[in-house]
Amino acid sequence: MILKMKFLSITGPKADIDRVVEKYLSRYEIHLENALAELKTVQTLTPYIEINPYKEALQKAEEYVSMLPAGKKPSAKPMTIEEALNTVNQTDVPFVKNQNEREALRNDRKTYEEQMTTLESFQSLPVRFEDMMNYHFIHYRFGRIAREFFTKFENYIYENSDSVFYQCYSNSQYVYGVYFTPKNNHQKVDAVYASLHFERIYMSDTFRGTPQEEYRNAQAAIRRIDEGIEKCSREMQSLLEKEAGTILEARDLLKSYSSHFDVRKMAALTKSKSQTFYILCGWMSEKDAAAFQEDIKDETEIFCMVEDDDANIDSQPPTKLENPRFFKPFEMFVRMYGLPGYHEFDPTIYLTLTYAFIFGIMFGDFGQGLCLLIGGFLLYKWKGKPLAAIIGTAGIFSTIFGLIYNSFFGFEEFLPYDALIHPKDDMVRLPGLGNINTVFVLAIAFGMFMILFDIVLAIINAVKQKDVENTWFSQNAVAGLVFYGSIVAMVFLIMTGHGSMGTVLKILIVLAVLGLIGIFLKEMLARMVQHRKPFIEGGKGMYFVQAFFETFETLLSYLSNTLSYVRIGAYAVSHVAMMQVVMLLATGSGSSPNLVGVILGNIFVMLMEGLMVGIQVLRLEYYEMFSRFYKGDGREFKPFIRKAGQN
Repeated sequence: MILKMKFLSITGPKADIDRVVEKYLSRYEIHLENALAELKTVQTLTPYIEINPYKEALQKAEEYVSMLPAGKKPSAKPMTIEEALNTVNQTDVPFVKNQNEREALRNDRKTYEEQMTTLESFQSLPVRFEDMMNYHFIHYRFGRIAREFFTKFENYIYENSDSVFYQCYSNSQYVYGVYFTPKNNHQKVDAVYASLHFERIYMSDTFRGTPQEEYRNAQAAIRRIDEGIEKCSREMQSLLEKEAGTILEARDLLKSYSSHFDVRKMAALTKSKSQTFYILCGWMSEKDAAAFQEDIKDETEIFCMVEDDDANIDSQPPTKLENPRFFKPFEMFVRMYGLPGYHEFDPTIYLTLTYAFIFGIMFGDFGQGLCLLIGGFLLYKWKGKPLAAIIGTAGIFSTIFGLIYNSFFGFEEFLPYDALIHPKDDMVRLPGLGNINTVFVLAIAFGMFMILFDIVLAIINAVKQKDVENTWFSQNAVAGLVFYGSIVAMVFLIMTGHGSMGTVLKILIVLAVLGLIGIFLKEMLARMVQHRKPFIEGGKGMYFVQAFFETFETLLSYLSNTLSYVRIGAYAVSHVAMMQVVMLLATGSGSSPNLVGVILGNIFVMLMEGLMVGIQVLRLEYYEMFSRFYKGDGREFKPFIRKAGQN
């Protein structure tokens, strides 16, 4: 069900807002609206702008908490907000010191890694950097040449290049090395190497030994740095774990105070001659609103106005669902489609019953149903996942229909009584159609009933929303109910052998025609009832052409929606057929089924067909049922302040 909401406007002195939030509003769930947007006709309002003094400390506390191991609990010792701020600040000083030291070490490590990358390909060079720096007459360059150019260089240029190229390392793409040339001729040699796409690699001025020595020095430095980084990390972690309970308590308190302070974002200010007042606007449940008013009745500086008629409010009331515990997991499917609007019908209970019922028909097996039931609810108790409870609920009806079909893990007639229905074998003879599977006929009949019921729900929703067209004249209104109901009644009379009741059939035909006319002229009739002119918008010709095609589409949708329910019977039959295949494969050439084969086959069927049936039932819910009466355009009730006592 959808909880009734009340719109509250709360006003008081600006300096009193923290006390009001902490003492009163924190005890209730309130969905705040932007007061400036709600009261836009009031010209004297200004935004309530103030910097949150707890935000920075809260961010630090959240960072510390994220580094704590799981399972730590807040300290039971009460804490003031000043103590919480001091806790964060006292933790921050040594923590930041170690953090900065670790960051500096990481930067040094990165530098040494870059040096190793640079030196790696030149380790075979037996010359010290210090010696090369002291060359007075020799010019040198470290670098690499693409292999294709190096081959040409060796064959055609090297002998006349006035240089010595010392090859240090090569792979399939490049040749790494150093070339040496007289300084008085280096510009010409540099140009030759540049023409060969020689890519220069720069060496650090700090290098003194050979490339191999410097490479090993960098490796050793990285090992020392890693030890330093590990030491800093250990000290940071030790500091946090030592004060874990206090930090968690401080984080929770700062979170509460920060949230309370942020109420200002949704508030507005108004000034009188001598004082400034805040204004807060928002939605509370009817029960909470009454309790809040009772709480503040003795307050002389708090004024609260409750608006009973939400039609006078610009914002749409938020939706807060409250259903019995058994039905609550199915709210997940409702939210997937979209929350109901405030004036809509909450389909949670309806979805629970129809989903589980249809699943049971399509997946009827006593043994497999018990597995789903027990497994689903155990998993729900262990993990608390809504989907697990949905599986368990579906298992209840799967078990019930397994008893009706007398099917136990695929063994037909296992229990000592005759099945009420054999999904695969039972036939019924219908006039003009011959023998048809009973389950298919029942599925169509069930589909017709569900469509009629969904139309009734659509009418109820339209009445609640004061929507004339969708109450009386659309395909899911009274006109649609009369038309489709008449068709269903005629089909029922004919199929049950009462087609000779001429008078009744004539009345039903007249009703069907009247309903169809109502659907055809729905827009015009709605405007006439509401006294809105013109009764026909645009040209008459275009209106009737459009109405014809829309009505034709409506007729097709009635037919396709009805036939869509055949899948219920189809899956009931296919489930039996699949289990027969399992038994056939498990039996093989023997006289009795192999136990391992039966178990594996049942597991396979439960997983594969259970998933397929679950998806198909959800499709029926969304496309055949919800589409008739449900919009799902509501907005969720989101309490701005976490209720005191909640985690």
